Amino acid sequence: MELDPGSVDPTELYKLQIQIITPRPIAWVSTVSADGVRNLAPFSFSSGIGTHPPAHLFCPTNRGDGTKKDTLRNVEATGEYVVGVVPYAVREAMNQTSADYPPGVDEFVKAGLTPVPSLKVKPPRIKESPINMECRVLKILHLGEGPHGSNVVIGEILHIHIDNAILRNGKIDPDLVDTIGRMSGPEYCRTTERFEMLRPKM
Repeated sequence: MELDPGSVDPTELYKLQIQIITPRPIAWVSTVSADGVRNLAPFSFSSGIGTHPPAHLFCPTNRGDGTKKDTLRNVEATGEYVVGVVPYAVREAMNQTSADYPPGVDEFVKAGLTPVPSLKVKPPRIKESPINMECRVLKILHLGEGPHGSNVVIGEILHIHIDNAILRNGKIDPDLVDTIGRMSGPEYCRTTERFEMLRPKM
C-alpha cells in the first residue's frame, strides 16, 4: 500500500494515523475559560518534549465543522492548563470527558470527578489522577485551518503533583500507576506488560 497524504480526506487520514501511531499517551487536560468555566478533555496526540525547560505538548484538532474545541479556546484565552495521566481505574470517567459537550458544560461534573485547586495556575487538577502537571503555555502553533485543522499547544511544566500511593522506594511504580494508552478507534492498551532492553555500549 502506497499513500500520498495530500490525496486523502482529512477524516480518513486521521483514521489511518491513529492506526499507525500507537500506543499514544493520553493527556487529560484541565482548563478554564475566560469566564471561569471548567473544562476537562483527553487528547491522545501528546508527549513530553524536554527538560530544559520542562515541557509538554498536546494537539487539539479542530472539530469536523472547523470550529475550535473548548480546550484550545481556553488555553488561547488564559495561557494555562493542567495535564493528568489516566490510570485504568478511571478509564470510564476519562471516556466520559471525551464527549463533545457544548461550551459552558463542566466535564468534571458530568464524569463525577473531583477538581482540586492547583498551586501555580487557575485550572484545577484532577484528584482521581495520580499525577498532575501544572503548565503555562509557551507557544501555540496553528498548523492547519478548517475541519480537523491541526494545532499544537506547548507548555512549560511549572509544578508536578505525584500521589505518594504510586511510589515505591521513592520512585514511581508503573504497576501502581497502571496507565492506559490509546490505540485505534475505541481500542486502548495498558502498561501492565513490559520488557527491558539495556542501551548498547559502543
